[in-house]
Amino acid sequence: MQATPPLSVLVVMGVSGSGKSTVAGLLAGRLGWAFAEPDDFHPAANVRKMHAGQPLNDEDRAPWLATMAAWIDATRTAGLQGVLACSALRRAYRTVLIGPRPGVRLVYLEGDRATIRARQAARPLHYMPSTLVDSQFDTLEPPGPEERPITVSVLPGPLAIVDTIMGQL
Repeated sequence: MQATPPLSVLVVMGVSGSGKSTVAGLLAGRLGWAFAEPDDFHPAANVRKMHAGQPLNDEDRAPWLATMAAWIDATRTAGLQGVLACSALRRAYRTVLIGPRPGVRLVYLEGDRATIRARQAARPLHYMPSTLVDSQFDTLEPPGPEERPITVSVLPGPLAIVDTIMGQL
């Protein structure tokens, strides 16, 4: 029987407004790992497009995903651990990020449209307007069991979500 590789990176995924950055930051703090904010990886053109209320397409996302995958590889190569927040809405995106990388695990923050829409509306200064919530859900391909996600509801507070994730690691 092959040994399970040690956990090196957690990718916290979900639609915009699911709490990815908050949960991933808290989780990284609890674990003492590095934290990577997905918005920091977006090219300026993507930020402008989202701020204008235009959803990103796969061509827009490709360099963003490649940059985050490079961060995962650099973290693992350095022998470090990290938590990356990333929408990772489609399986193809998760394949770029996680793919054959041993020790990289997916955490899915699951919520319904009404909850996410209310959260987005409460974030008026965020560059992703609430009008794009439907496009996020239209793009979302929830992870299947073969992706071995840790799936957690967005309804409890962030600390309770982190507690749940920690209990499943």
